Amino acid sequence: MDKRNKLDEEPFSYNISKDNKVFIYWHGKQITILKGKESDKFLARIKNADLKEAQLVMAKVTGNFKHGNEKSNANSKQ
Repeated sequence: MDKRNKLDEEPFSYNISKDNKVFIYWHGKQITILKGKESDKFLARIKNADLKEAQLVMAKVTGNFKHGNEKSNANSKQ
């Protein structure tokens, strides 16, 4: 879920190469490449997704999903 509505800006995009690699971009900058089973799984999930769902899938795949709302570890040294 996109509580802060950051995905409404559509920061993520992707391209598929001839050998089925998926290049995922954030604000036009390439941030990850999916290949093999990861690529197949991503393409299956995004196939029937609307724009908002597609943005959420890309955010989860890249790990750029929870920035700003992670819980801090009380035992961590600062």
